[in-house]
Amino acid sequence: MLAVDTNILVRYLTNDDASQSAQARTFINKNDVLLTATVLLESDWVLRSTFDYPRQDAVESLRAFCGLPTVTLDQAAVITQAFDWALQGMDFADALHMAASRQCEAFVSFDGDLAKVAKRSGALEVRRP
Repeated sequence: MLAVDTNILVRYLTNDDASQSAQARTFINKNDVLLTATVLLESDWVLRSTFDYPRQDAVESLRAFCGLPTVTLDQAAVITQAFDWALQGMDFADALHMAASRQCEAFVSFDGDLAKVAKRSGALEVRRP
């Protein structure tokens, strides 16, 4: 198994560079690859900030990629939960942070909007310090 970087995932999804995108697709389709939570986090940011993907589209694209038969997730339960919360309106980065913190009694943040969406999503309680 080989781990992939953000640029491989982004090229696969965006087809922004014909040659590299073709190489990324061929590589992913022919090899068992490991996808880390950190690569997903960075890929979400790149898709939204560089390629102007709406939040929902970025999450759906990443989730679909994770479902490819050659892709293995390093923290599957955490990532799956983060996708679920993100599709309910939570920012993917926040969802990933919270999903990775599920063993805690609460998540501490100054972000009032996060507290609201976390409550609606059934995520970890968000408390102010």
